[in-house]
Amino acid sequence: MNEMEQMIADAPVNEPERQYYFMEKGKALVASLSEQAGHPLTFCVTTFGCQMNARDSEKLVGILEQMGYIEEAEEEKADFVIFNTCTVRENANQRVYGRLGQLSRVKKQNPYMMIGLCGCMMQEPEVVEKIKKSYRYVDLIFGTHNIYKFAELIVTRLQSQRMVIDIWKDTDQIVEDLPNERKYTFKSGVNIMFGCNNFCSYCIVPYVRGRERSRNPKDIVREIERFVADGVVEVMLLGQNVNSYGKTLDEPITFAQLLQEIEKIEGLKRIRFMTPHPKDLSDELIEVMSKSKKICRHLHLPLQSGSTGILEKMNRRYTKEQYLNLVERIRAKIPDVSLTTDIIVGFPGETEEDFLETMDVVQKVRYDSAFTFQYSKRTGTPAAAMDEQIPADVVKDRFDRLLNEVQHISAEVCSVYTDTIQEVLVEMVNDHDTALVTGRMSNNLLVHFPGDVSLVGKLVSVKLTECHGFYYLGEMVNNKF
Repeated sequence: MNEMEQMIADAPVNEPERQYYFMEKGKALVASLSEQAGHPLTFCVTTFGCQMNARDSEKLVGILEQMGYIEEAEEEKADFVIFNTCTVRENANQRVYGRLGQLSRVKKQNPYMMIGLCGCMMQEPEVVEKIKKSYRYVDLIFGTHNIYKFAELIVTRLQSQRMVIDIWKDTDQIVEDLPNERKYTFKSGVNIMFGCNNFCSYCIVPYVRGRERSRNPKDIVREIERFVADGVVEVMLLGQNVNSYGKTLDEPITFAQLLQEIEKIEGLKRIRFMTPHPKDLSDELIEVMSKSKKICRHLHLPLQSGSTGILEKMNRRYTKEQYLNLVERIRAKIPDVSLTTDIIVGFPGETEEDFLETMDVVQKVRYDSAFTFQYSKRTGTPAAAMDEQIPADVVKDRFDRLLNEVQHISAEVCSVYTDTIQEVLVEMVNDHDTALVTGRMSNNLLVHFPGDVSLVGKLVSVKLTECHGFYYLGEMVNNKF
């Protein structure tokens, strides 16, 4: 039995004990390699895509630091580069291939360098085949379902000196209590569920993230309690469709009930969540939000299209009328709610009349802001094979008209807070003017005002003096620390 086989034989069977075992083994290997290299081995994790990926990357960073690696901001200077990939759009794949190509030369000059790929893009078999064939210098490939095995995979690669590939098609396993290194001290994302069962016809996510599975509510509450004890005042609950939370548990619980449990946590000031699906957003959730002191007055409610016919082709499972009725119910209970949305223009078969239906919803709902997208064909989805793909010039014209309308409405809607005093969570020193700090209101609008780094992570009262569309300028008032 060789050294690796012996190590695997001695490893605990249960998680997370098994991964902590490999972290310790990896720590010794990394220390030895650092000595050989004459410097501590460094890493750089680059994240593509959504907040779920950003949260996964925090876990990768936590494991790497536990094993003795030191963080390095620049990819080309790091000894271990990890790309946590996104595959929602095909151009995201091309960006990764481009970055890999750039690292080929660097790796030849650094005998200690490793390159790892993980995330959604790695769940596509054709991608993995292409990397095996054209990017043979990649060291480690794994997907979305077994990120928790990162330490074990690193040790396997360090011991074997060959490309390690570990891709799972799906899983029902959720491993708790692994290390993670948060990007912010005062706020954190918290996964409450993984996967998606919706199969919108334009979306690749269910194919790469797998079926829905929910974390145990006690594990979620325990994690948030630990974060709060460590200085966190705001959490963002993450899931592809948070409204489906709890349906797969042995003891089912609704998302609204989970929110009520989280609200009880002492010291937690704000609760956000994304993303809800309109078809599943319950009156129970609306009621809980309306009575809550901690749930932020912001709902991201993806529309995608205002045409019932296009919504059916998208497999969204609600109509234009149902969506507008939902908005009415929300606003009746939560009058000060900020509504934002996602809209796709140019879906296959979209007529001018369909597009005008979308414009009608935008004018009726009057969103605070909207993420607008030109339809992008995604290979592997039903929509990619649909007839009646829309010419690019038509899509561009509709997109420009929509964007103009969204911005016009947003400027009017957001300006209503001028001259009011609002609570703002300070997130950073302003990127463009270091005499200012930048924070976020409960409704998710940004505010810039005079301050310094000592305010970061604090909730402060700010008088909003000028509205500039998507953000405010203001001044701090009556704050005592």
